[in-house]
Amino acid sequence: MQSKILIVIGREYTTRVRKKSFIILTVLMPFLIAALVALPLLLGMIKDSEAKTVAVVDSTHRYESLFKDTPPYRFVVAARMDSTFRKEGSDVQAVVVISGDLARDPSAAAIYSREEVQIDLRHTVENILNEQIRRDKLAAYQVPELDAIISDVEQDFSIQTRKWSDDGTESESSIDLAMGLGLLFTMLIYMFVMSYGSMVMQGVMEEKTNRIMEVMVSSVRPFQLMMGKIIGVMLVGLTQIAIWGVMLALIFAGVAFASGGSVADALGQAAGDPAAVVAGAAQGNPAAASSDAIVAAGTTVVQNGGLAGNLLIDIPVGEIALMFVLCFLGGYLLYASIFAACGAAVNSQEDSSQFVMPLVIVMIFALYAALGSIENTNGPLAFWTSLIPFTSPIVMMLRVPFNIPLWQEVLSLGILFATDLLFVWIGARIYRVGILMYGKKPTMRELWKWLRFS
Repeated sequence: MQSKILIVIGREYTTRVRKKSFIILTVLMPFLIAALVALPLLLGMIKDSEAKTVAVVDSTHRYESLFKDTPPYRFVVAARMDSTFRKEGSDVQAVVVISGDLARDPSAAAIYSREEVQIDLRHTVENILNEQIRRDKLAAYQVPELDAIISDVEQDFSIQTRKWSDDGTESESSIDLAMGLGLLFTMLIYMFVMSYGSMVMQGVMEEKTNRIMEVMVSSVRPFQLMMGKIIGVMLVGLTQIAIWGVMLALIFAGVAFASGGSVADALGQAAGDPAAVVAGAAQGNPAAASSDAIVAAGTTVVQNGGLAGNLLIDIPVGEIALMFVLCFLGGYLLYASIFAACGAAVNSQEDSSQFVMPLVIVMIFALYAALGSIENTNGPLAFWTSLIPFTSPIVMMLRVPFNIPLWQEVLSLGILFATDLLFVWIGARIYRVGILMYGKKPTMRELWKWLRFS
């Protein structure tokens, strides 16, 4: 039995890694990820070659001196609204008209333009005027040494975060770094489990449709065939993950070396917002989620490049790596066995939607539960969803960087792998009957009969 499973694993693995699509995706994906990290920085550096002229017509003469030239705009003071400003060939892009005291009448200012006013111009004008309006309102109270008071009040405050080790010593910690790492590995688990799990279903459906399955089951038991396919695809996924990890490390190290900085500095310069991941992931699209996730989460890992190297010492890197592998294996086995059963039960891609949709909804819920637990990784939502086997592989990876108790990790993995055994058994019983059933869409009652069939 063992040798036949190994034969199926070898066939599944070699067939997939030799495909041109696998080779191209494996080679190009790290460069695509690196490009997506660097692209926002490069685009942000691109400015218009010529600054746009904006006229300022201030009848009060109190605000016109506040408008200083910026890279995208050049402000010029005009005595009045000229009719030439409205003409198509005018060099003036827009006109800011101020007709009264804005501290008393906020509606006494407007921006005129032949086209829709650009958002960045509106924000620039609002920021300039808001600051002066606020000062004018405060000055009306005639407070002595107002400028010194405002300067003191406007100083930002950022509290330090420190943690105790087992022996009571203190060390500096970074919530942003832990959150970034947790979000990064959470998205990777989501992407890989969804992608490689559905890959198992597609493979089963193709072999069933082509009637190859009838030949294969004559020499291999259905359980051996299912497990060989699941493990083979898993090894393909682990191979791809390992290659991507090495290539990304080399790419970022090369970029850092070329720029004369460290890898942490290179990542720190690209710091972004991890909440941007939600938009792509919520669509149930692992491909879209993967690029957004790696860019947003990976670039958020380091908010301060100079401190990242020291803070990484206090992050349980080994524990995170081990938990990532175990959560990936547990989550993949759970969903792959269900996907394999679905692929064996249906006859076409259209029929599979009624079985796959609930799985997609559950995984999206797990992702939302993880994102909703970012601000409280020890809360009830995070705790219970990290124990439920259908959500634990995704949610647990968000909690691990925050040094959660070891017993919670062990309990989560124990429940997960116990559930894996149950669903592998259920999937195998459906698989052995479904792979030879053609021409009829199965119902839930028939699937229950297959489970009880001896």
